[in-house]
Amino acid sequence: AIVTNVGAGDHLGLNYITTVEDLTVLKRVIVQNVAPDGFAVLNAADPRVASMAGTCPGRVIFFAADRRHQVMAAHRALGQRKVFVDGNAIVAAEGSWRESIPLHSIPFTRDGTIAFQVENAMAAVAAAWGAGLSWEAIRLGLASFATDAANVPGRFNVMDHRGATVIADYGHNADAMRALVCAVDAMTAPGAKRTVVISAAGDRRDDDIREQTAILGHAFDRVVLYQDAAQRGRGDGEVLGLLRQGLEGASRAKDVSEIRGEFAAIDAALETLREGDLCLVLVDQVDAALAHLKARIEQARAPVAA
Repeated sequence: AIVTNVGAGDHLGLNYITTVEDLTVLKRVIVQNVAPDGFAVLNAADPRVASMAGTCPGRVIFFAADRRHQVMAAHRALGQRKVFVDGNAIVAAEGSWRESIPLHSIPFTRDGTIAFQVENAMAAVAAAWGAGLSWEAIRLGLASFATDAANVPGRFNVMDHRGATVIADYGHNADAMRALVCAVDAMTAPGAKRTVVISAAGDRRDDDIREQTAILGHAFDRVVLYQDAAQRGRGDGEVLGLLRQGLEGASRAKDVSEIRGEFAAIDAALETLREGDLCLVLVDQVDAALAHLKARIEQARAPVAA
């Protein structure tokens, strides 16, 4: 079982799951069902996830970027398995034994600059280790895994559009927005213009919808709001209104527009991109939106007839 995070929670208010504590109990179920000879891979830096260790019938592999974290240190003192970052490498350790994998050999972390991908890589290393894979297989898997639209649609798919960087992602909660902003900060040069295309699921709480754009408004120059295909019980324009409310007081976003339709919003954002710019597209209809992005990017690459 792998639990990467609980954070501030998501999908709260649905199906009788109303608090982060409720969500923690729900996610803990897979940990409680680990076989006695199996492993739970848990994020030591998330207190709610770390607390699940006591319910695991098997063993626990903790992971965290900071090996000095209190939970990691206690686990190390017991001689148990752990995965952490040391310098420019991911390290798996048990007692005095260590195995090291350089971050530059894990392409989807972009040399370790994308923090949430480093965490994903650590969790993957721990899971593969617990499952008994060879270190040669683990290294090969990390080196060959690509987060493109064909492999993991809607999960940080990075594309090039006329020299601008376009990222398509299905992030739809505040924790995801914070992680994506950190990634964007690592990928853009000073002075580069940033655009974000965003809608929100109507079945989220009002504050959850507002918080997403409240975070993005401090990190992007242009925000393109769109109304997605399924409003999930919301009235026409209600989600757009909540998203705009979240932008009140934004320190960076000065160009805000509202567009009906995901594809129209994507087109509007792509039209203004220049070399060196970055555009984050928070997709709703994942497969259809990715196909639309691919078509537009290929169209832009096509030679112009004389």
